[in-house]
Amino acid sequence: MVVYLRQLYYPAGFTFPLAVIPGSQALVEIGREIATIVMLWAAGRLGTRGFWPGFAGFIFAFGVWDICYYVWLKVLLGWPDSLLTWDVLFLVPVPWVGPVLAPVLVSISLIGAAAAIETLSARGCPLRANALEWLGVAAAGLIVILSFTWDAKEIVGGRVPTGFRWGLFAAGELLALGLLARGVRAALARPRVEGSLRR
Repeated sequence: MVVYLRQLYYPAGFTFPLAVIPGSQALVEIGREIATIVMLWAAGRLGTRGFWPGFAGFIFAFGVWDICYYVWLKVLLGWPDSLLTWDVLFLVPVPWVGPVLAPVLVSISLIGAAAAIETLSARGCPLRANALEWLGVAAAGLIVILSFTWDAKEIVGGRVPTGFRWGLFAAGELLALGLLARGVRAALARPRVEGSLRR
């Protein structure tokens, strides 16, 4: 779909400012993006029982899919030119934009988190999180999303992005990774639970 959209709206190669996509086609693309997330969630849940294995499967699938997305764009289109090339990452509820490196770092973090969750489950010390920790994870995610959407109004209005908010992005990433590390330490400190792999 992305290859076709770029051929339609960016025949000379994708670049900013953003091309205007008719409303009906934009709705189809937004629907496709939402369907992709639902598909990845469903794929992550296959063969698992319980919240944590399903969550790990989802974030692993999402991370691998996102990295492969850029690998195949490089194979098929010779794009991106570098990891610092800007891209439109997502459209819901507003366009997310940033250098390719940023979503790749998020994907690597998701894959690492999935590996940690699965490893802990296999060792009989599954990860746990209380309401405050979940709030922290949500805040970390929102901070990262904010780094992608901070200038959405101006980008939609035709401005070419010039500087990514790396400080904001790093704050969200470090908060999420810090919470994961804390959860891993707490899980390893608890007594092992036999047969916890698929709970």
